Amino acid sequence: MAAERLFNRPVCVQVRCPGCEERRLNVRVTIELLSISNPVHKKDLAVRLTDDTDPFFLYNLVISEEDFQSLKSQQGLLVDFSAFPQKFVDLLQQCIQEQNKDIPRFLLQLVSSASVLDHTPVSLNVVETNPFKHLTHLSLKFLPGNDAEIKKFLASCLKCLKEDKLMLEEKLRKTEEDLTRQLSYTQQSLSERNRELDKLKHEWTSHTTALTNKHTQELTNEKERALQAQAQYQQQHEQQKKELENVHQKSIQQLQNRLSELEVINKDLTERRYKGDSTVRELKAKLSGIEDECQRAKQEVLSLRRENTTLDAECHEKEKLINQLQTRVAVLEQEIKDKDQLVIRTKEVLDATQEQKVILEESTEKKQSHIEKLEATIKSLSAELLKANEIIKKLQGDLKTLMSKLKLKNTVTIQQEKLLAEKEERLQKEQRELQEVGQSLRMKEQEVCKLQEQLETTMQKLEESKQLLKTNENVITWLNKQLNEIQMTKKLETSASAGVRTALSPHGMNFIEPAHTKTISSQPPGPKIQLNTQLPKMNRCSDVQTVTATSHPANKENGDNLGLDPKYFKKKDDSIPLRGLSQNTLNSEYLKPYLPPKATPSPKAAATPASAYFPG
Repeated sequence: MAAERLFNRPVCVQVRCPGCEERRLNVRVTIELLSISNPVHKKDLAVRLTDDTDPFFLYNLVISEEDFQSLKSQQGLLVDFSAFPQKFVDLLQQCIQEQNKDIPRFLLQLVSSASVLDHTPVSLNVVETNPFKHLTHLSLKFLPGNDAEIKKFLASCLKCLKEDKLMLEEKLRKTEEDLTRQLSYTQQSLSERNRELDKLKHEWTSHTTALTNKHTQELTNEKERALQAQAQYQQQHEQQKKELENVHQKSIQQLQNRLSELEVINKDLTERRYKGDSTVRELKAKLSGIEDECQRAKQEVLSLRRENTTLDAECHEKEKLINQLQTRVAVLEQEIKDKDQLVIRTKEVLDATQEQKVILEESTEKKQSHIEKLEATIKSLSAELLKANEIIKKLQGDLKTLMSKLKLKNTVTIQQEKLLAEKEERLQKEQRELQEVGQSLRMKEQEVCKLQEQLETTMQKLEESKQLLKTNENVITWLNKQLNEIQMTKKLETSASAGVRTALSPHGMNFIEPAHTKTISSQPPGPKIQLNTQLPKMNRCSDVQTVTATSHPANKENGDNLGLDPKYFKKKDDSIPLRGLSQNTLNSEYLKPYLPPKATPSPKAAATPASAYFPG
């Protein structure tokens, strides 16, 4: 019978019992498809309800194909038996998805006819809730498990737990092995790293001392150079500043003197201008009188034009000259507006009157001479102003050159300050790195101290084990001496007696082992055993042979003292009891802890000191 597990998960179920409140319970639903092929090949669907907290909570349901047909006809299912398990699993998945909501759409209901879920059949309903009603998609009736089924279920749970335990133990063993390997590897790597760290310590200390010395020397040199350069630049800057201030003050005084002179000249010109204005006013008054006379003269001119046609041409030429003078005066009017008006008025007077042409020409010539003088003065002033502007431009250029030089010096000083700042930052970084390395070195030293303490403890344990080994070796030598002495005494007794047998008592015989046993002498040297046994007088030869043959197995108990003092075989509280000291056991089991490392000693024998066996 093969079982295929389709679903195994805990599901939140709403438990409904008559006479009690509804409650929620986490039930593990297990769905398995059982295929049975013993008499006839058929498939059954097994559904099991269990509770992880209550191991005796068990409800089973097995649906065969015939049962499914009746279930299909009763509940109006539309799926076949082959598709029913998957559809049932899908419904359970939807219930799991909706179980955390306040109002789940799909829910599982476990309905019982009894007031308590105690060995009574229950029905598991898959219910869909909508605003109109509760729709039960599927209702399955489960039977409670009997004692045999509960025992079988508990046995399977215990088997699974044991398998999990074995798996976990195997994993733990593997992890312990891996961790021991990693620990050994890390210890080796730690020792290597400690060596490298010591080397790096020495290298780093030498390197840091060299770097600090070098940087301190460079810093002192750079500081001295920077201070010297700063002092030189400050002196040069102060000298240049003083020179420029002197030159600037001189130029300012010259310009102020020149300005005072120009102000005086300006005052003269304004006075002349005012005088010219007054003359213009007088001329205006005269002009008004002359205009009256001009009107009169025009009447005379109209009468005389016919006579003076020849004079008209000359007048025309003179008018051209007057127009030229007007254009010239217009240029001068831009500089002196009041004089322009006067010139225009005089030109109109000259147009009107021919009688006063000479007077006006003289006045114009005077004005022209005066204007030329003014132009000359203006030209001289403009030339002087140009010279002053050139001087100012030269001074500004010198100032610019000086400012550029100062900027260059400032940039040089700023660059040097930046270099100093960068070097200081590097020094700070190196100091920080030194501090970090120092901290790491301290941590490593602490780790080294811990490892040294561990080493000291291991060395102490080693010394204790060495002392144990020495004591064990002393015991072995003492045992060998005792055995050699026993062998010598036996040899002497055998040589003295030469195979003679004497009866000590009528019921007890004292036998001495003869020296002709070659099989025992071929083995490694062992103790010769003397036995006091109560034997009958008859068959002494056979008894001797049995004694010699069974001398080794007779020594299995602690009562046989092997010729030693019984105080050496007293049982201690912390010792292992001696069951026998035959020749084989002395060579194999008892002497294993004291032999060379060909044989692996047992931990009990290695842990017990020799004083436990032999207090002497």
